[in-house]
Amino acid sequence: MLNRYPLWKNLLVIFVLALGALYAAPNLYPDDHAIQVTGTRDIYTVDQRLLDRVTDALKKEGIEIKSSELTARNGLIRFPDGETQLKAKVLVSSILGDNYIAALNLAPTTPDWLTSIGAGPMKLGLDLRGGVHFLLEVDLPTAVAQKLENYNSDIKRKLREEKLRYRSVTTQEDGSLAVKFTKLETRDNALSFLRKEYQGFLISADDRDNAFYVVVNLSEAKIREIEDYALKQNLTTLRNRVNELGVAEPLVQRQGRNRIVVQLPGIQDTAAAKKIIGKTATLEFRLEAKTTASSATTETYEFRSEEGRKATLEKAIIIKGDNVANAQASFDENGQPQVNITLDSQGGELMNRTTRNAVKRRMAVLFVEDKERTVVKKVDGETVTSKVRYQEKNIISLATIQSVLGNQFRITGLDGAGESSELALLLRAGALAAPIYFVEERTVGPSLGAENIELGLTSVQIGFALVLVFMVLYYRVFGLLANVALTLNLVLLVAVMSMLSATLTLPGIAGIVLTVGMAVDANVLIFSRIKEELANGLPPQSAIHAGFERAFTTIFDANITTLLAAIILFAMGTGPVKGFAITLSVGIVTSMFTAIIVSRSLVNLTYGGRQLKKLSI
Repeated sequence: MLNRYPLWKNLLVIFVLALGALYAAPNLYPDDHAIQVTGTRDIYTVDQRLLDRVTDALKKEGIEIKSSELTARNGLIRFPDGETQLKAKVLVSSILGDNYIAALNLAPTTPDWLTSIGAGPMKLGLDLRGGVHFLLEVDLPTAVAQKLENYNSDIKRKLREEKLRYRSVTTQEDGSLAVKFTKLETRDNALSFLRKEYQGFLISADDRDNAFYVVVNLSEAKIREIEDYALKQNLTTLRNRVNELGVAEPLVQRQGRNRIVVQLPGIQDTAAAKKIIGKTATLEFRLEAKTTASSATTETYEFRSEEGRKATLEKAIIIKGDNVANAQASFDENGQPQVNITLDSQGGELMNRTTRNAVKRRMAVLFVEDKERTVVKKVDGETVTSKVRYQEKNIISLATIQSVLGNQFRITGLDGAGESSELALLLRAGALAAPIYFVEERTVGPSLGAENIELGLTSVQIGFALVLVFMVLYYRVFGLLANVALTLNLVLLVAVMSMLSATLTLPGIAGIVLTVGMAVDANVLIFSRIKEELANGLPPQSAIHAGFERAFTTIFDANITTLLAAIILFAMGTGPVKGFAITLSVGIVTSMFTAIIVSRSLVNLTYGGRQLKKLSI
């Protein structure tokens, strides 16, 4: 019998539509504006007592709170709107101090029964959701100073290899290196040698205080080269760290001479993002100082996890974190956290050379972290808040060298599994060439995101309404059935986007509007064909059958060419272009299903198996 689907096909259509409705449902539950409180280290835990202290302070200031909750690793405070959230963050940050991070967040409200089956809302791009926007400043003077320290050690090594005896190599106030000699002839030989080895530097002789000096200055071109390298290295490292976080369509780009913009759309755990992105942490490997060592060549540090315990180390650094090629967190045979380290070829050679003569001595792993401290002081009767930058170094491991080490070994003595994972991530992503500091942290104002969403939804609604009116007026009952299919197409589109965890941007909304027009286009082709068949004298049932069958090839060809264009856009484009391509691709697939299968099913249920004299089309 014409125009009758078998039962299994109708059930399949119902199943797909029901599944689509189920996975589209989480988008009906908007996220709450929230502040997430997380410790900067594992030892700074967020407990109910701390959370109560924060919420009590907020209530005293008249700030409305929707709810607060404690999770395994952090605390979450929800607010009724974005404006209240921003006010609360300032107060929470002042209460918590430097040991905790108060980060802006959007907390999901999807019911547990939906999340238990893997259903979740679409991620919104920075232009819609607000996301997280960080403006970071790279400390370029420190990058130059660190490079100068490297040249200090390098010059000493090369002079020793050339058997040119020097008294000292010191860094002067103007940033130059002064190499001191006792003999004029040795100084002159060293001057010629260093000029040959360090071309592009400003190297000159200087005689003073009954001694002979070679002064090594960095040229302007060399300083610019060091700064550019630091910017590029930090960009690469930050991109690696963002990729480790698994953020969809992030933006990490240079801004001006010494700043970097990081935008993380659709991210849930902004506290973790800030913790990882902003941490300028690396390692230094040093030998423990001998008891006979001079105080001028040693430094004393505290242990990171044992308050009061100290150890004296040599100033000379064996290797740094930038020699680490790979790092993976794991557990030792006693179940204690550790990080397995693999060094690059240079690091492995330096480690082997040092430990060859240091078996049975102890080697320390020094955790180096650049930090900021908030300082509040009175100036002319007014309270002034400023940021003081400092470097914190703590020992995380001090172990006896049992045998000569190569390019693989492990670090133990960490606070917990969280710290081992974090340290491995930081080392794996690469060391920062220079410290970075947060200049600005914000969302793309909740009002702007809300305005974009409102305008985008309005455009979809207007386009959708116009199509619905046109279809009903022009195709009558068939137009009404097409409108039902078109509505179901939007539901399926949202469901698939949600299941793919795709990020919806403003261009993505444009893709949805385009999909609405393309989806109804298929129905227009089918219905126009049915009209032609009726005009050619076919009976109604045969005209319906012929309309769907003969229009299929045209619909398929038109949609496949558009799909190919969308795939090329996705492969070649970036950011918003990718968002548009994803939405368009998904929309093409869902619209073909609803226009051909769902529409046919609805027409069959309405007209199939009946004796018809005419059609309302």
